[in-house]
Amino acid sequence: MAAVRGRKRRLAELTVDEFLASGFDSESESEPEGAAEAEARVARGASRIPGGPGGSPSASRRKGHASEHKDQLSRLKDKDPEFYKFLQENDQSLLNFSDSDSSEGDEQRLHSLPEALEEASEEEGEDEDEDGVSRGPRGKKRDSLPVTLAMVERWKQAAKQRLTPKLFHEVVQAFRAAVATTQGDQDGAEASKFQVTDSAVFNALVTFCVRDLFGCLQNLLFGKAPRDSSRLPQPSSSPLWGKLRLDVKAYLSSVVQLVACVAEATVAAALLRHVGSSVPYFLTFPKQCRMLLKRMVVLWSTGEETLRVLAFLVLVRVCRHKKDTFLSPVLKQMYITYVRNCKFTSPGTLPLIGFMQRTLTELLALDPSVAYQHAFLYIRQLAVHLRSAMTTRKKETYQSVYNWQFVHCLQLWCRVLSTLCPSDALQPLVYPLAQVVLGCIRLVPTARFYPLRMHCVRALTLLSEGTRTFIPVLPFILEVFQQVDFNRKPGRMSSKPISFAVILKLSKANLQEKAYRDGLVEQLYDLTLEHLHSQAHSIAFPELALPAVLQLKSFLRECKVANYCRQVRQLLEKVQENSEYICSLRQRAPFGVANRQAVDAWEKQTREEGTPLTKYYSQWRKLRDREIQLEISGKERLEDLNFPEIKRRKLGDRKDEDRIEFKDLFDLDSDEDEAADFSERGTSGSPGAQQEVEEEEEDDSSGEEASSSEDGGPDEEAGLAPRELWRLLAQGPEDELQDLQLSEED
Repeated sequence: MAAVRGRKRRLAELTVDEFLASGFDSESESEPEGAAEAEARVARGASRIPGGPGGSPSASRRKGHASEHKDQLSRLKDKDPEFYKFLQENDQSLLNFSDSDSSEGDEQRLHSLPEALEEASEEEGEDEDEDGVSRGPRGKKRDSLPVTLAMVERWKQAAKQRLTPKLFHEVVQAFRAAVATTQGDQDGAEASKFQVTDSAVFNALVTFCVRDLFGCLQNLLFGKAPRDSSRLPQPSSSPLWGKLRLDVKAYLSSVVQLVACVAEATVAAALLRHVGSSVPYFLTFPKQCRMLLKRMVVLWSTGEETLRVLAFLVLVRVCRHKKDTFLSPVLKQMYITYVRNCKFTSPGTLPLIGFMQRTLTELLALDPSVAYQHAFLYIRQLAVHLRSAMTTRKKETYQSVYNWQFVHCLQLWCRVLSTLCPSDALQPLVYPLAQVVLGCIRLVPTARFYPLRMHCVRALTLLSEGTRTFIPVLPFILEVFQQVDFNRKPGRMSSKPISFAVILKLSKANLQEKAYRDGLVEQLYDLTLEHLHSQAHSIAFPELALPAVLQLKSFLRECKVANYCRQVRQLLEKVQENSEYICSLRQRAPFGVANRQAVDAWEKQTREEGTPLTKYYSQWRKLRDREIQLEISGKERLEDLNFPEIKRRKLGDRKDEDRIEFKDLFDLDSDEDEAADFSERGTSGSPGAQQEVEEEEEDDSSGEEASSSEDGGPDEEAGLAPRELWRLLAQGPEDELQDLQLSEED
């Protein structure tokens, strides 16, 4: 216990640094030996590490200022004079420690930020770029080799003879350098092994890669072209794929970049055909394939007509081979793009919208289960918007439904369900979709939204015909006959007809125009005929058409406009003719109404044989489509009459021409003006005298015309100067005095 207390007293006399440097000796050691060893250990540590006695730079930085370290060395002189004498003889610099030495050492060990950052020069850079191109001793990269037409031709001939991995690598590097110039990427162009500066070289290189390179690559990988071109082998199955994989990946990335940069339609079409043939290689690299699909969706929605078709073919080919990976994301992106492009509708955008609807339907047909997921989600979104508008009853919520995007989405899903039917997966969506369309019609059932009603009725007719489901569409058509007074005199006239195909809402001024009623009767005729044509083969057609027959007869009795009555009477005759035909057929039917299979077979046979209404509809449809195409193209029907075009000159141009032509007329002398004034005063005396003068002038002018025509007077007068000629014309013929013989009565 005494030893322990002695040790504690000894420890109490130690400083913190001496205690940490003692190494936590065990209690079995004696106090004088432990103290001596601890002091010796401190001295040895100080001699080994000039940073401080703690043995570690971090400890010396924490405790150690220069003054504290100097005090420790001075205490070492009293405690261990022999070791201190040894340090004086062998390491004098450690004992002569000063504050300046410590600060300099700390500054060397610690990093300090510079006052200003240095900019790397163009010559400096990394020792090696991403392509593995080595650089010089000053950081300079070796100069890029310019590509020439001779090099491209040599590569082309060598590739046709026998393509090697080394040759393919060189061609890909040159192609990457060419593509980098189109994007303005100077860093990428400088980092490449080659450099393309001439446009002729660029065209030759791109043409070689697009036309011939991948054919040679196919021969290199598989030897011979496969017999069945539809089933191309996977490139990864070739034994040479490991050597060519990185170069093919770089080439495909450059092709996608080039497609995004090209603005010429013909060049872009050639590139898309090349991309379509390279789809098996794109499928090997998922990242490049995703880049390609994004670019194809953009071209599918905004490109020129040929480019849209080629981009869609690439999308179909990729999604057909990788349904699980790419089909769902592509469908989502295409639908979002479709909705974005449908925000504004005009005669010029209608063909594009129709193309997107048909192609999106074709892509959804690849997998009905995936189509059901997307259709359910987006039809539900439409229903949510409609429910919000029906509950809140505000203008903002009405606008969320009554817009082109909502209407075109309804048309898209009606087309999808009608095209993919019969489908067990999509059949449950027919009823909710029909309810959404009917709710859209009933939301604001006013005359100003008749165009929107026409679009919804057309979509329901398509859905009913495609899915063979009865949807009560006819009441929404016949209701218009009752709501509009067609005998009312129009309030204003309009020069152009109203195109119901590109409008959703009519203005109050449109409702007063004659063109509105003309277009409305035409639309009612079209919609009634289209809907009844879809049910023309039904065994219940006479009963289905009875409300239409009654309403049309009522319209004919009340309407006094001959043009409207002629169209409606023609429609009524065709409907009645088809009803009589169906009645005559079903009277000879040997089965009952309860026999569903027999009824289906009878309707199928009737559809194949045709009915009077279907035959008339097929002829009418051709003529109607032609008229719609003319309207979409912006041509009016009056252009078919070939009226002559009247070219009118501007008033300013006519004045300039007259001023040039009659310039000499305004340069006459004042004498001529006085003579003209005198002649006017002389002839303006009495009405009788004025009349005689006019008769004489007419006789003289006729005589002069006859003499000039006989003697060639104009040719002689043409020899005179213009100034003299105008003077003669201004003076006129000499006055002749004649004796007037007056009778006694006069």
